[in-house]
Amino acid sequence: MPASSFFRPTPEGLLMFLRVTPNAGRDAIDGAESRDDGSTVLRIRVSAVPDKGKANAAVIALLAKPLGVPKSSISLVSGDTARMKTVLISAASADVEARLKALA
Repeated sequence: MPASSFFRPTPEGLLMFLRVTPNAGRDAIDGAESRDDGSTVLRIRVSAVPDKGKANAAVIALLAKPLGVPKSSISLVSGDTARMKTVLISAASADVEARLKALA
């Protein structure tokens, strides 16, 4: 399975599929992971607790820096209280796609 399948271009931008571990010892992007159902997700750890959106905010901040996009261009589409999340990067460009492939 190609490593780039944890994201998909859409007319609105790039959709990214994540598996988030909150309350971890450190903030880190662990790379792509193939799931049992055949899908691929990007594994992310954040030290923030999953309380009142703190972990979600930490995920967005963690993703914005290596992708070179402002935090305001990343929004949570689904998975507000779940480990499996979908985010939309509205400032998507070919440069952002290349950076995503590098994260895998």
